[in-house]
Amino acid sequence: MTKHKTVFDKEFQIIPADKEFDYQKDLTAKLDKNETLFDQEIINEIVLWKVNRYANVDNDTLKLLNDIGATSRELDIEKTRKILKTLIQIKGIQLPMASTILRFKNKNIYQIIDQRVYRIIYKDKKLKLKTHPNDKNLNDQIDLYIQYLKDLTAVCENLKIPFDKSDRILFMADRRINKDIPLDNYSTQTKERKWLWKEKLVLTAPTKNWRFNG
Repeated sequence: MTKHKTVFDKEFQIIPADKEFDYQKDLTAKLDKNETLFDQEIINEIVLWKVNRYANVDNDTLKLLNDIGATSRELDIEKTRKILKTLIQIKGIQLPMASTILRFKNKNIYQIIDQRVYRIIYKDKKLKLKTHPNDKNLNDQIDLYIQYLKDLTAVCENLKIPFDKSDRILFMADRRINKDIPLDNYSTQTKERKWLWKEKLVLTAPTKNWRFNG
């Protein structure tokens, strides 16, 4: 087994490139300059910085999002295509995350697309996305999501469940009936269980006291 190198190795030295920290440049600069009192927004940004999931959404994209009526019940396909095309091209945002953003903007017309809900409504199918950045892959993802919304609407009518809660209901149903079938990119379901556990419990080190969030 090869041993890792350390600062104590004879040949170790700091080179100029080591001082050029290029991780999450914009957010790093913003957090480094912050001198205000910490609030939840800053904590959220720090967490996203650490896990490298910060998505820098520009004002034009925010305007497109805010053009969606929060109470509208009719899907505007052209507007949806335009918004998705913009969102999916932002670093840190892929279709599942884009659908999550849309869902919280208007749950009456948008629902989250993920592996669980997708496989429970499509027999013998898995959610597979080609994310290499090109026009074909981008349009294929958008087409898939719009068709998913249509098919999900039909499933809701058949099962008599509310569309605005369907992603959550079907997510839980899939966890129940497909609990022994792992998701893609998960070696086991342990990772998901740990994530859900962390979402529900806030550990306060070092006493390991906890409180329930939900």
